[in-house]
Amino acid sequence: MVKKKTRDGAECRKCAEATAHLQGRGLWDRIDEVVWAAEDDPTSPGMVLGDRHGVERAPFFIVRDGAEEQIYTSVVRLIQERLKAPVSTHEQARHIDPDDVGGI
Repeated sequence: MVKKKTRDGAECRKCAEATAHLQGRGLWDRIDEVVWAAEDDPTSPGMVLGDRHGVERAPFFIVRDGAEEQIYTSVVRLIQERLKAPVSTHEQARHIDPDDVGGI
């Protein structure tokens, strides 16, 4: 899991929410490693991974299957597709971030 650390050293809101969601569902132990993307350090490991995979927002997840890597930018999609746990419509709607929705 790649999480963003803001300039003041705090974990970003969406990263904290994703962590809490995984913990609440009993899935946190399925996350092998957390890598930090420091907002003020483009050379931090998480920023480098974001650049490499073309991901501009945290959190995101890199799942390795041998030499193959799959990127998940949604905790709900990770839970459904990779962790094979059911996700309710309510959970899906709750994890839509207004910042990610197009519009005016």
